[in-house]
Amino acid sequence: MKVVILCGGLGTRLREETDVKPKPMVEVGGRPILWHIMKLYAAQGFAEFILCLGYKGERIKEYFLSYEALNSDFTVRLGEPSRIDYHRRHAERDWTVTLADTGAGAQTGARIARAARYLPPGDDTFLATYGDGVADVDLGALLAFHRSQGRLATVTGVRPPSRFGELILEGSRVAEFSEKPQGSSGRINGGFFVFDRRFLRYLSEEEACILERGPLERAASEGQLSMYPHDGYWQCMDTLRDMQLLQREWEGGAAPWKKWKD
Repeated sequence: MKVVILCGGLGTRLREETDVKPKPMVEVGGRPILWHIMKLYAAQGFAEFILCLGYKGERIKEYFLSYEALNSDFTVRLGEPSRIDYHRRHAERDWTVTLADTGAGAQTGARIARAARYLPPGDDTFLATYGDGVADVDLGALLAFHRSQGRLATVTGVRPPSRFGELILEGSRVAEFSEKPQGSSGRINGGFFVFDRRFLRYLSEEEACILERGPLERAASEGQLSMYPHDGYWQCMDTLRDMQLLQREWEGGAAPWKKWKD
């Protein structure tokens, strides 16, 4: 089953990093956030990826073209450039990665529509997510839920962490202080979608097609959109503060999204 990852946005709120690289290539723990997302899918059995490229997409292409050399020891025979022996191979040997240039200015719906040509004809279902967010979502349970609902699309609904600490009071006494409480004002779109192939009819290759506007709004109005509730960990990397938070969690050895062995 293919996993479509949206990797083409400008990342304007993370200009400190995205002036020189696409947001999915911003690093956490020395690895692009995109790598972390792909690892969490592959750890649960989904290792066939379609990356929808746009802004500075050449940086993502360069990364995967150089992946073997960047992530392996190797011996090269000078004068014979095709003779390279790789040693101590990396753990991503079973991944297949299709890099699809979906246009510098295309919106999210257009990107999926343009990359749909790489979905195998016999696949009735595909997964999709954004290239800037991680979670400890049980993808098998998400897929089973989608199939049980019989609808064309499922979105993972999350409660985002609050930006501010929360004080739980008993009178004037602080009974509990929570630095990063989970938001309680309802769920938001956390990405981690499952789509029936027939959902593609809601999309258009026109540049202005925004997945979260017309297509998902129409699917909802026609009773074809389900919400899979996820109460576990979820964090996007929208700002420098988000990036620093993810870095601290990784460095602390307790990154909740890390479901794979080194």
